[in-house]
Amino acid sequence: MNNNINVFGIHTQAMALRARRAEVLATNLANADTPGYQARDLDFAAVLAGEGAEGAMLTTDARHLGGVDPDFSYALRYRDPLQASLDQNTVDVQAERAAFTDNAMRYQASLTFLNGRIRGLLSALRGE
Repeated sequence: MNNNINVFGIHTQAMALRARRAEVLATNLANADTPGYQARDLDFAAVLAGEGAEGAMLTTDARHLGGVDPDFSYALRYRDPLQASLDQNTVDVQAERAAFTDNAMRYQASLTFLNGRIRGLLSALRGE
């Protein structure tokens, strides 16, 4: 059997990315009143391209093909504020909440897909 077959597709990486993004957005919300705090978010284009800080593919092991930095730190970018604030804080609470909700729904969609895939694999192994 070929060990390089990924039966879960991109959803395992998508869930890791969504979990990391939830952390970043929660940090932004927690610092909404901190003077000088700069809101951050993940750059999905950098993640999809698989580029690291130097523009090269990141791997967790030399034998892996196209591995990903588990922290996605190479894809963190500062957000451009929609409206300037006097204390130089760039967090827009309503935009952060909307992004957090959207991210949570996408995480749930990937989780639902993975659960269905696992149920299907278990059913096939049982011969049902």
